Amino acid sequence: MTRKIAIYGKGGIGKSTTQQNTASAMAYFHKKQVFIHGCDPKADSTRMILGGKPQETLMDTLRETGEESITVDSVVKTGYQGIRCVESGGPEPGVGCAGRGVITAINLMEDLGAYTEDLDFVFFDVLGDVVCGGFAMPIREGKAEEVYIVASGEMMAIYAANNIARGMLKYADQSGVRLGGIICNSRNVDKELELMEEFTTKLGTQLIHFVPRDNIVQKAEFNKKSVIEFDAASNQANEYSELARKIIENKSFVIPTPLTMDELEDMVTKYGIVD
Repeated sequence: MTRKIAIYGKGGIGKSTTQQNTASAMAYFHKKQVFIHGCDPKADSTRMILGGKPQETLMDTLRETGEESITVDSVVKTGYQGIRCVESGGPEPGVGCAGRGVITAINLMEDLGAYTEDLDFVFFDVLGDVVCGGFAMPIREGKAEEVYIVASGEMMAIYAANNIARGMLKYADQSGVRLGGIICNSRNVDKELELMEEFTTKLGTQLIHFVPRDNIVQKAEFNKKSVIEFDAASNQANEYSELARKIIENKSFVIPTPLTMDELEDMVTKYGIVD
């Protein structure tokens, strides 16, 4: 049975990097069949899997050739370790709604049978906060059953993660979507682990993995590769392998209990006090 996962997180938190490295680890270390559906109009959710090659987006193809000409082979590319990739793309700059591109692209991929039964995991890599109906679509309409939120010990990342949890709460009953945990993409801020552990406990979920900061991530990106393809023996590759294992074995799926703004402010302020 294919597990469908939506990855959310504040813009710039390293969500797409974390997602691509986790997918690579699933395929390389754990021999899983993986599909990545990029739901960001920047179309950067598959870059490292495809060796930096710019992927023609589904929305660009729609505009250029029309829906009747689109096939799975024309828009889905295969990259590292057989990982299949598609990018939704978005409207032309300044025109239209990017969120609608997500809705169109996912529905079209389903109609074409792109999410085949041999897949172990489908990842939806979704832009930013749940502030737009289009970007909420993977969880609103039950396209994804599991959500993982990428965050860090920084104030705005925590706010965004809490906001995403609030969006999940709105749709949990109608779609059945559940939160699988928070992934901390560490920024090496003071008391980061302690803050993330308290935050996830208050949310009613788990800190599924704390990914330490390591410059090899940037080195791999500069070489247009995931960390696993760049150096599978590195410490950071082992961290992503462990994160992948925890997701594969995860049995803890919850409806989150987001904090009020007052609770969030009090918690963040407490960890901002330097002893």
